[in-house]
Amino acid sequence: MRNKSTRRGVCQVLAQTLCLAAASAIALPAALWAQAYPERPIKLVVPFPPGGSTDVIARLLSQRLSDALKSSVVVENRPGVASLLGTNSVAKAAPDGYTLVVAANPAIAPGPLMRNSVPYDPLKDFTHIVLLGTFPNGFVVRQDHPARTMAEFVAMAKAKPGAMNYASAGLGSSGFLTGELLKQAAGIDMVHVPYKGSGPAITDLMGGQLDGMFESLVTATGYVRSGKLRLLSVSGEKRSGSFPEVPTLNETVPGVSGSAWFGISAPARLPAEIARRLQIEIQSIINAPDMQTRLTDLGMTPLPLGGSDYLAFIQAESRKWGPIINAGRISVE
Repeated sequence: MRNKSTRRGVCQVLAQTLCLAAASAIALPAALWAQAYPERPIKLVVPFPPGGSTDVIARLLSQRLSDALKSSVVVENRPGVASLLGTNSVAKAAPDGYTLVVAANPAIAPGPLMRNSVPYDPLKDFTHIVLLGTFPNGFVVRQDHPARTMAEFVAMAKAKPGAMNYASAGLGSSGFLTGELLKQAAGIDMVHVPYKGSGPAITDLMGGQLDGMFESLVTATGYVRSGKLRLLSVSGEKRSGSFPEVPTLNETVPGVSGSAWFGISAPARLPAEIARRLQIEIQSIINAPDMQTRLTDLGMTPLPLGGSDYLAFIQAESRKWGPIINAGRISVE
């Protein structure tokens, strides 16, 4: 009986050992895969044309991420359909860490709220890795405009309902949405004039065809510094480090703020180990003092939120702008 009991015990121990070995064998490839990553170049899709602020920041990031990962990070511009085209291509890519996208508000939040259909789910079809930061707009007028402050501009608009106008980069842009929020919060009636690019809008603004416009500080700064335009306010939560004397919109009309934002995302089901590696490296790059200075000079407010915090930010953007979009019956179709 003792021999049978001993043999039975040996068999149980052997079975447990084999089970542990099998479990380890299953887990090992994923662990080794994460350790070996990356083994080939990584593609970073920028769903906007070359030369813009998104493209500039993507290329700054790609250079440093290449050094950190010891592998090439190649920027690929895929503009179209207000950034949906390039973003959709990444949603459909393999979740292996070799295809990333610069995610932005037109394609992720609140942009989809203004469309009848989007070819992907902004939350379920992506692994949102790191928020890079936000881009506040500046509200600018021509140098000889009678409004010297944002409060004076709002007062003029109240006194002349429907007579004043403002421009933006187009329907659905952060400048347009901020303008709609301003109109609703201040109780003013202004005509929105959408443009496909800032160049023609700035030309018309300086020529007197427009009263004001929301423009990225990246573009507006040069015109303001040269005295061609006057900056009345900035749309971010805080004053701009480049123009600390200029108040925020919120200081003039409480509750009004709005910025474009950019982050790095990947296809859904990206292995957690790879997502974590990318998050750590990108946050380290954005938090570097010289990078913070460079991004601030470009007009960006660095805000490297990772993982669940980035996801919470996206959800908050939809909650903030959803009522504004519904109230204004805004559609970009």
